[in-house]
Amino acid sequence: MDDNRKTIVGQWLVPAGILLMVLAIMLFNFITKSRLSANDTVTRNMADAAGACADNFREQLTLLTTIGEPIAELMEDKTSVESVYALKTIRLAMRYSGAYAVYMLDEEGKGIDNAGEKISMAEWEYFEEMNAVKESTYHFVPDDGIKGHKAVVANVPVRYEEGLGHMLLFYPLNNFEAVVKKNDFVAWNIVALIDENGTLLLASGTGNSWKEGDNLYDVLRAGNEDAVKKMKTRITNRVSSVSAVKMGDTESALTYVPVGINNWTLVTGISQDYIDRQVAQQWMDVRNMMIQLVIVTVVFICIIIGINIASKVLNNRRQEQLEEKADTDLLTGLNNKLATERKIKEYMAKNPQSRSMMFILDIDNFKKINDTMGHAFGDEVLRSLGQQIGSLFRASDIIGRVGGDEFFIFLKNISADDSIRKEAKKVENFFHDFKAGEYTKYSATASIGVAIFPEEGADFESLYKAADQALYKAKERGKNQLAFYKDSWMEK
Repeated sequence: MDDNRKTIVGQWLVPAGILLMVLAIMLFNFITKSRLSANDTVTRNMADAAGACADNFREQLTLLTTIGEPIAELMEDKTSVESVYALKTIRLAMRYSGAYAVYMLDEEGKGIDNAGEKISMAEWEYFEEMNAVKESTYHFVPDDGIKGHKAVVANVPVRYEEGLGHMLLFYPLNNFEAVVKKNDFVAWNIVALIDENGTLLLASGTGNSWKEGDNLYDVLRAGNEDAVKKMKTRITNRVSSVSAVKMGDTESALTYVPVGINNWTLVTGISQDYIDRQVAQQWMDVRNMMIQLVIVTVVFICIIIGINIASKVLNNRRQEQLEEKADTDLLTGLNNKLATERKIKEYMAKNPQSRSMMFILDIDNFKKINDTMGHAFGDEVLRSLGQQIGSLFRASDIIGRVGGDEFFIFLKNISADDSIRKEAKKVENFFHDFKAGEYTKYSATASIGVAIFPEEGADFESLYKAADQALYKAKERGKNQLAFYKDSWMEK
């Protein structure tokens, strides 16, 4: 029996080895070509995604003038841009254009806003530029003169009985950034808008390396001379493309697509690691086919030389193909981000002088918790934190989870200085004693930033900015602590 076994092995081992070598060479060539094809596919998908974002941007901007121009024509026989009819015209434009603000002005910059309030924009930095043209134009403004937001302003001429005025329609660029980053195709970590000279009008997600007002080509030139030269030529010629560049120690791919307005170009970027993962996903079917072919070949040989070997190989291959998926649904029972912001804003509007406290809590090293203890335990930490901190304060206070590991606490009507320090200490002490986990009591810490309303921020945006700066201060000081926006609160 042993001799027969040796004979079978001798008869089939050499042919089987040769067959496997041939298959290996064929598969190697096939996989190499498939991977190159997958890389091309990913690159095309990136370009298509960026093009779709640029098209969406252009459509939203052109909607301002497409809607605004016929509405502006309704003013031709009207005597004043400050009339009741002008206000109706403004509100009609607001309703259908997607603008967050609409102004009606005469050629001297005087008029009304969408609330019907009289305004004067004559001293506004961009009014003179807008007043110089007599047709619909688009202008990028880093400060809208309303809330300090970046915006694109559509200037639509208004011909009325007393002269030629303007209808200004404001489009929020912060909304555009969010839409681009959260598209269904590519999770961009860089979003930028440049003018025809390469000046960065909008720069998001690029850290400190890109700043609005800088020139994109100058920022990228170090270590990317050839790529920047080609990029500049293509952008100047209004050609969409993708360029590989190095920013610091990170390899990235930049996609640039003409917007079709004012010679602006949308620039998006993604890390090479992300691209590699997408490429790997693209040729997953090829890899699976390779595995299946190898399995069939090995199983065939193993059947000849022994059922046991064949069974072992099959079991091993089946086990290797099993995949697990983690459940990432995190429910705390607290307010979500939108509800938290809305309730805080409503309270601020109704109680502008009522001193209150805003806490931003960021769980320290939460990624490490997920990496070492597992996502299920991370969910338990968040769930336990939500339950415990929700019972720590009054029912009237506003508590919410606004990010993966970030929480808001807004304490209303904290008038006394001692109460402010007391409440801050209560939050800080909470994390000294916080335990999570039904079977394993895990201690989690948090960095906490605190800002006082209305002294350190009279509206939500400014108060959030102050609290966020305090949070950064707490992290910079070593985490696991609380910091006020103004350190003087801790010294009192």
